[in-house]
Amino acid sequence: MTTEQIQLVKGTVPVLREHGVLLTTHFYKRMFEHNPELKHVFNMGNQQNSKQQTALAMAVLAYAEHIENPSVLMHAVDHIGQKHTSLDIRPEHYAIVGQHLIASISEVLGDAASPELLDAWTLAYNQLAAIMSGHEQQLYDTQTAKKGGWTGWRPFIIKDKIKESAEITSFYLYPSDGGAVADYLPGQFISLRLFLPELNLLQPRQYSISCAPNGQYYRISVKREAGSQHPDGMISNRLHDAINPGDIVELTAPAGSFVLNRKTLSRKIFISGGVGQTPLLSMLEDIVDNPKEQQIPITWIHGCRSEQVHAFKDKIAEISVSYSRLDQHIFYENIPSERENFYQGRVELSLLKEEIISSQADYYICGPAPFITKHYEFLIEKGIPQHAIHFEEFGPASLQLN
Repeated sequence: MTTEQIQLVKGTVPVLREHGVLLTTHFYKRMFEHNPELKHVFNMGNQQNSKQQTALAMAVLAYAEHIENPSVLMHAVDHIGQKHTSLDIRPEHYAIVGQHLIASISEVLGDAASPELLDAWTLAYNQLAAIMSGHEQQLYDTQTAKKGGWTGWRPFIIKDKIKESAEITSFYLYPSDGGAVADYLPGQFISLRLFLPELNLLQPRQYSISCAPNGQYYRISVKREAGSQHPDGMISNRLHDAINPGDIVELTAPAGSFVLNRKTLSRKIFISGGVGQTPLLSMLEDIVDNPKEQQIPITWIHGCRSEQVHAFKDKIAEISVSYSRLDQHIFYENIPSERENFYQGRVELSLLKEEIISSQADYYICGPAPFITKHYEFLIEKGIPQHAIHFEEFGPASLQLN
C-alpha cells in the first residue's frame, strides 16, 4: 500500500469508532441476502444479539488503527483464527466477505466513499485476508499433524449423557469411525454442529472441553437456557431435549488460545461463574493427573445461584481430598447454611484478597463479560500484572482488557 492509501484508511478511524456497528450490521445483512449459504456457517444467535456485528466492528477498527504495522495485532489474529478454524473457515470465504465489506463501505458512506478510498480499503482488506488465511492454514496444518487430527467436520457418537446439576448436562463424544482422538490443550473448545428445524439451518456452537485430555473422548458440559427460543440457546436446549446416547453430532478439531500456562509451576487461581467453570475444570483435572505438577498450589473460586445448579461440586470435593494443595471458595446467591469457605452472594474477590493476591500466581477467569471485567479490574487494582491474568469470554470477543 502507498503512503496515501494508508492515510486514506486511517482517515476512516473516526467514522469506524462512531458508526462501526452500523457498517457491520449492514455488511452482514447484505452478505446473507446475497450468500444465504453462509447462514449455515455463522452462529445466527450472535446475529440477533448483535455480538458478531460488534466484534467485527472492533476488529475492523483495530486493523485501521494499526494499518501501518498490523504485526502488533497477532494476538488478536490468533484468537480470531482459532475461532475461524473451529468453524472451518477457508480462503474462499474471505473472498466473499471482502466483496460485501467493500460494497458495504460504499453503500454506508455514500458520496464520502471515493474510488480512491474504496481502492485503499480493498488493498487493506486483501492484506488482512492474506495474514488471516495464512495463519489459519498453519493452525489447520498443526491439527492434521496430530495423531487422530483432522480438519473440517467429523462425525462423533454420543456414548453417554450425564446430568451434572439442575441446569448442566455432560455429553461424552467418541469418534464414530473408531479412530483416534486428537489431543488438545486444557482450556480449548470444540465446535459442534446440529441441524435446527426451527431455523431450517445447520448451526455451529462452541463448547469448552470440560475434561483433561485422555486419548479416548471429548466431554462437553452444556447449560440449558431455560425457556429460550432465541437462536442463541437453541443448540444447547436441543442437546438437552433431543440428543441422546447413540446419536451422531459433527465436531471440528479442538481450538482456542485460552489455555493452561505450562511455562511455570506457579500457583494457579481459577475464578469462574456458572458454566464458565468448564474450561477451568479441564485445566484442573490435567494438573491433578500430571505427576510433575503435583506440588502446584491451586485455588478454586466458583459462583452460581445455588447448590442445585452447582455442577461438579462432588468432583471438586473429591479432588480436594486427594490433592492436598487445592483450596476452594464457593459463592451461592442462595446459601442453605453457613459452611466453611462458602459465601452468600456473588463472587467477591475482596473477601479473599489476603489469600489470593500474589506476584507468583497465574489467574484464569471465565464467565459472562461483566463477571470477567469486574474481577480483571480488581486484580489490576491490586497490582497483578496483565500477563498473569488470562480470561475467556464465551461468544464473539467484545472485551478489550489486555
